[in-house]
Amino acid sequence: MEYMSQEGYDKIANELHELETVELPRVKDAIAEARDKGDLSENFEYHAAKREQGKLLGRIRFLQRVLEFARVIDTSKIRSDGIGLLNRVEMLNLGNNTKMTYTIVSPHEANMAEGKLSIKSPIAQALLGKQEGDEVEVKVPVGTLKLRIESVTR
Repeated sequence: MEYMSQEGYDKIANELHELETVELPRVKDAIAEARDKGDLSENFEYHAAKREQGKLLGRIRFLQRVLEFARVIDTSKIRSDGIGLLNRVEMLNLGNNTKMTYTIVSPHEANMAEGKLSIKSPIAQALLGKQEGDEVEVKVPVGTLKLRIESVTR
């Protein structure tokens, strides 16, 4: 079971719908068109379309499984006794005095460009249960980060 926000669930559901209703029929049409051209053994278009179909079906199955085991978080029941899923955390890196702000989300919603940090990441794991003002040390691939939690919002 994987907990996620309603926004993350909807995003995955929309991608699945797009793949099933638009992309899959397009690929099936491409396969049928290539098949009509004759000899399949040396038909590059046919083989390329079949490869694309395989990748597409794999992605569809993956998204179906994610949604099957997903549970949307009821934000009214989120505990406020420490940092957890869907909290927005502003931190100060004590090593270089830079501020970082991340929202802790499920691994399927993680996107560093959008400031969404996977709950399974080392930084999020170190922050879980902590409060404003707490300092944490996090081992990351480039060394150890010392962070101070500046603010936590829901």
